Amino acid sequence: MSSRKAVQSIAVTGAGPGGLYLAISLKLRDPSLSVTVYERNKPDDTFGWGVVFSDQTLANLKANDPETAAIIEAAFVHWDDIDVHIHGQTIRSGGHGFAGIGRKRLLNILQERARSLGVELVFEHEVEDIHALPADVIVAADGLNSRVRNADPETFGVDVDVRSNKYIWLGTAQSFGAFTFAFVETPHGWIWAHAYQFEPGASTFIVECTEATWRGLGFDTMDTDQTCRTAEALFADWLGGHALMSNARHLRGSAWLNFPRVACANWRDGKVVLLGDAAHTAHFSIGSGTKLAFEDAIRLAEALTGDGDLETYETERRVEVLKLQSAARNSTEWFENLERYVDLDPRQFAYSLLTRSQRVSHENLRLRDNAFLTGVEKWFAEAAGAPPSKTPPPPMFAPLRLRGLTIPNRVVVSPMCMYSAEDGTVGDFHLVHLGGRAMGGAGLVFTEMTDVSADGRITHGCAGMYRPEHRDAWARIVDFVHAQGSRIAMQLAHAGRKGSVERPWGERADQSLIQGGWELIAPSAIAWDEGDQVPREMTRADMDRVTADFVQATRWADEAGFDMVELHCAHGYLLSSFLTPVSNHRMDEYGGPIENRLRFPLEVFRAMRAVWPDDKPMSVRLSATDWVDEGLSPDESVVIARAFADAGCDLIDVSAGQTTPNGTPVYGRMFQTPLSDRIRNEAGVVTMAVGNIYETDHVNSILAAGRADLCALARPHLADPNWSLRAAAELGWRGIQPPVQYRAGFAQLARNLEKQQQAGPV
Repeated sequence: MSSRKAVQSIAVTGAGPGGLYLAISLKLRDPSLSVTVYERNKPDDTFGWGVVFSDQTLANLKANDPETAAIIEAAFVHWDDIDVHIHGQTIRSGGHGFAGIGRKRLLNILQERARSLGVELVFEHEVEDIHALPADVIVAADGLNSRVRNADPETFGVDVDVRSNKYIWLGTAQSFGAFTFAFVETPHGWIWAHAYQFEPGASTFIVECTEATWRGLGFDTMDTDQTCRTAEALFADWLGGHALMSNARHLRGSAWLNFPRVACANWRDGKVVLLGDAAHTAHFSIGSGTKLAFEDAIRLAEALTGDGDLETYETERRVEVLKLQSAARNSTEWFENLERYVDLDPRQFAYSLLTRSQRVSHENLRLRDNAFLTGVEKWFAEAAGAPPSKTPPPPMFAPLRLRGLTIPNRVVVSPMCMYSAEDGTVGDFHLVHLGGRAMGGAGLVFTEMTDVSADGRITHGCAGMYRPEHRDAWARIVDFVHAQGSRIAMQLAHAGRKGSVERPWGERADQSLIQGGWELIAPSAIAWDEGDQVPREMTRADMDRVTADFVQATRWADEAGFDMVELHCAHGYLLSSFLTPVSNHRMDEYGGPIENRLRFPLEVFRAMRAVWPDDKPMSVRLSATDWVDEGLSPDESVVIARAFADAGCDLIDVSAGQTTPNGTPVYGRMFQTPLSDRIRNEAGVVTMAVGNIYETDHVNSILAAGRADLCALARPHLADPNWSLRAAAELGWRGIQPPVQYRAGFAQLARNLEKQQQAGPV
């Protein structure tokens, strides 16, 4: 179905914005088409109050149909500001470019425009059998509760994720000069409003809370009128004496909703095509439902009237929908876990809210409202103890103090195994590798995973700290890193069941050693993967020996001059294998519930802390999830982080996975940062985020939002040892000091980048 000759008649079920705009777009492209829209309700019978448009959405409408866009724009209430009210303070951010319009007014505009183009609108008509409609193509635009989709969920591959928070759509005659978020603490938890004006004297007022708060406040037993009166009292400070109203058809607690995220594996079945909310939904907190429906309509009209086809339409639109649904998921989870953030400084709380979906970044906020962002950066720098300055550093260049150690900036070279040591001894390669990153401006440089015994290595090429000569070789590197102004941490580990394998290159990469191998130990006799060596289950004597090895390595790390040591409890190595139930099947006090699985790693940590100087910090790397259903959960990782913090840990290095070959991570930019966010803000500990962080915007957004306190970059530092210096030049920050021999080059780079930015895009 790729040519316009093949399609002469189109039926649309559902006269919401998406269905009507599709009909308009079709008739604009081919007036000869027969287009009929069927709607079960009356023309003015609609649920909801106002609809939000971004400037980008309006631009899309103008390009598609300037006449309709002009009528819609004339009815808009515009605003640029977002107000965040919490703890008695109001934080305002500008430059956001949104507009509101009444849903009924929008529908009336679209109905009139459709009729003027010759679209037949049939209201109060229930389509019993969609396949019986006399049309070449049938479009189901019948919304969130689509009868067409729900009648055949297997064909469309319907997946519905019902979210946990409760919310209700209300309206008020109060006018809001900005998009307003108002957060109220009650004895039963937090409740908040999303409010925006959509026409003179009329605003949408969405109330949201967790189910526990909803029940605690008694909303589960109230009718709609009682709900409105109770909400009025809670939000009296923002309503100016105006009432709250509902236009929901149901009068009892069912007016409260749980948002269902809808995703369909297939949007088509023969000549039936799903559109808008019938095919996909995105949480109301990013205001993209109407946007998605309009964009679907534009592309579907092009496919049905031009040279396109429905398969290409679905393929192209699916990518855009997935992007919006990902952003919406981030936003949804932020609100579902609001209590993680309410103790942040109001400025940081507002920043976190504005960047919650990851669609708005640090530098994007600068373009929207430089004064707001500068205020956030100034607060962040002062809180970090940076010297007072009219021009505050970007968050990534603010210092961080851990015990007696001050890290000059928050960019970290992540631990990366190089497999280039000789019998555990590091050499010139490691000096150049780690020293080069220190010269490149990173505030903290981590060694690769450094093993505490010869039989604790992954490969023959792994670095070690189990002989005095290892200490001396490391001391040379430590001295060089310090001379560049950076700090350096040693990551100590034991490979456990992942040891005794070939280096990860060559024909037998990662396979068990045929010659020169060693016996493996682990919490349980479970091989890493099929065909790998089966480890021996550790005895108490094994535990004592391993603990002693970690203690000796810790002492030598101090003697070598390291600023910090990190205990590696991630990625399926020995101590990680104790933590996860995937590899710990012990029946003694070291297996079973998380408190038992945590016991031995804590014993090792406490023994290390006892010999490590009090004024030097220690960190622990965790895999905060195994990415398998039966594995370690993020809930348990919060418990683990608290336990290590109570034992004297100063930093949790939050990674994930690599604990079982069966893990199924969901990759993406900053994909592990939500785990750091959770541990930091639920366990109340300092964290380091890692995992596909590669842009300055990533680092600054993570830090300023309070999702982590440090950001570790691995592969970006492999590609560019001078990543931090380049970032400073890009951001116009001159507070960083390159090696004196390189300062001329840094100054030239900074000047050139500044000229490019002033010139703008070519």
